[in-house]
Amino acid sequence: MKGNLWDADAPPEDRIVDALVYRSRLIGADPDLVVWGGGNTSAKTFESDFRGRMREVLRIKGSGTDLKSIDRGGFPGIFRDDVLPLLARDEMSDEEMVAYLEHCMVEPGGRRPSIETLLHAFLPARHVDHVHADAIVTLTNTPGGDRIVRDALGDDIAFVPYRRPGFQLSKHVRTAAQDSRAVVLEKHGLVTWGDTARQSYNLTIELVERAEAYLRNKTAGAVGAAHPVPSPRDSSKLLLRLRGRLGHVILRTETGPAYRAISDRDDVRTIAAAGPATADHVLRIRPWSCVLDVEDVEGAVDAYEARYRAFYAHHATHGLSMLNPLPKVFLVPGFGLIAAGKDATDVRVTAEVAFHTLRVAAAGFDVHGAYESLDEEDLFHVDYWPLELYKLTAAPPPREFAGRIMLITGAASGIGRAVARHLARLGAQTVLLDVHEEGLRRTSAQIVDAGGFEPLLVPVDLTDEEATAAAVHCVIHTFGGVDALVSNAGIPAAGRLTDVSPAAFRRSLEVNTTSHFIISAQVMRAMETTGLGGSIVYVASKNAFGPGAGFGPYSVAKAGQVQLARIIALEGGASGIRSNIVNPDAIFEDSGLWSEDVRRERAAAHGVPVEELETFYAGRNLLHTTITGHDVAEAVAFLLSDRARATTGAVIAVDGGVASAFAR
Repeated sequence: MKGNLWDADAPPEDRIVDALVYRSRLIGADPDLVVWGGGNTSAKTFESDFRGRMREVLRIKGSGTDLKSIDRGGFPGIFRDDVLPLLARDEMSDEEMVAYLEHCMVEPGGRRPSIETLLHAFLPARHVDHVHADAIVTLTNTPGGDRIVRDALGDDIAFVPYRRPGFQLSKHVRTAAQDSRAVVLEKHGLVTWGDTARQSYNLTIELVERAEAYLRNKTAGAVGAAHPVPSPRDSSKLLLRLRGRLGHVILRTETGPAYRAISDRDDVRTIAAAGPATADHVLRIRPWSCVLDVEDVEGAVDAYEARYRAFYAHHATHGLSMLNPLPKVFLVPGFGLIAAGKDATDVRVTAEVAFHTLRVAAAGFDVHGAYESLDEEDLFHVDYWPLELYKLTAAPPPREFAGRIMLITGAASGIGRAVARHLARLGAQTVLLDVHEEGLRRTSAQIVDAGGFEPLLVPVDLTDEEATAAAVHCVIHTFGGVDALVSNAGIPAAGRLTDVSPAAFRRSLEVNTTSHFIISAQVMRAMETTGLGGSIVYVASKNAFGPGAGFGPYSVAKAGQVQLARIIALEGGASGIRSNIVNPDAIFEDSGLWSEDVRRERAAAHGVPVEELETFYAGRNLLHTTITGHDVAEAVAFLLSDRARATTGAVIAVDGGVASAFAR
């Protein structure tokens, strides 16, 4: 744990909500206290209602928010005097509780408050914090946890046996808190409070530090083993096969020493099957982790799925629908941890939550000789708990390319940049390749500013076979595979054939044709290993079918690129790999092809002034229109999508209609 971080920058205590935001972010910034979305904090203040009456209001973390980045808007308000009469009730279902709280909200129709709102509301202290600290949970997740908590933290800390969050747990905590200065919840975490924000925070840090010290003194040492480390080729194959079994997900690999300390243990299978540290972790990481056998990836996943289906069949009641039975967390001896998620953000959080759960389980065995998660019935009820499943239904629907990993070459400018931006808007996880690193950074910034997932930037010379192979392996190790390639990189190559040197001609072929072959071969191998099919789109040129005099080296190379695409369609079809071509023409916007030299040469070839070149090209097509990078991006997106699932070997012209370049 990072320790006590309260400092002079803290807001004054009379700014109650600001102080709440400050301490919430301190807590949220430490993953040893809470992981993403976990924990909850609150403060009680006085505010006027819609009639102007001053009333006590509980400001509590809203459902689905994250403490490390929360702001004032993340704390919906509940009128406390509407909630306290519930103390007289003996029973209240989750559904009744949620419906009741909707009538108590300061801002009706606003963000739903935490599922543990009543726990905070029933405690009289002004400030309340609830964390799922690893050290605290390690104390409780073992037989005799109540005794261990007393030994570690003292007799003035209450212990409440496990109960799912809700009405009954809130009443139990209120009762336990009357004769104690904090409450530990079995298999759940720690509740602290104070008259000031700093008092509540200080008590949290004090008790977690005491728990950590206790565990350090008791640790007997991990059980480790020597395992062969998979080669880069073998680990790539493992990731591709795993993703092929899971479907269109994003994978994240964690191979550092902390992860290897878990994956390489002799008892790794026991730890993987032990269950989550707290109920909050279940939806993120599923009930158990899966230990992968490098030689039989599919068999390990099949065994996990069979176990989950039996688990569901044993506990399910009428009306339930089974969640995805496949695992999300994998331990690979000699390698580390692999997590699966719907996107890069989701998988990062999944890996973080999994690490903390697995570390708690490992510490339980090392310190206590045993680890005890929720029993199977409680585990099932949490997995299918309506209040937690609500978070899934509240999420926006997935975008068209969600979970798709798409490589775009020549992404530092022009068409490549426009395509990358558009695919990212549609939810793709983009990978940007180009020799111009600064241009890649600018493209990435535009994607992130527009709300897309942060791209992977791979500066690479695609004419270098070894470097290109390394680039594709980097993508596999970062995200787990490749679903699409937009092969767009290219250079201009002008001049009459009588004037062009063989070296210049070869250079055009090398960049505009051979480099596309090199990366296509690498991507096809990955797609074939995964078995999920894929799509490749080649950004060629109108010149492939309608060459221009004085532009021979470029036109010949682009014709070769089209023929390459057709061969890929022929050879990739059996594996579900589609290959199509987009032929644009005269796209000047943000282009790296239209240098001043090229503009002058083409203007001279067409007998028009340089400053009128763009107008000339727009005027010569049948639609008399200017073509943009976004026009090309729209065509590319269609060909990559499932809407074009039955299309391969096709050419789409995005040139405004140039009759001499009609495909034939």
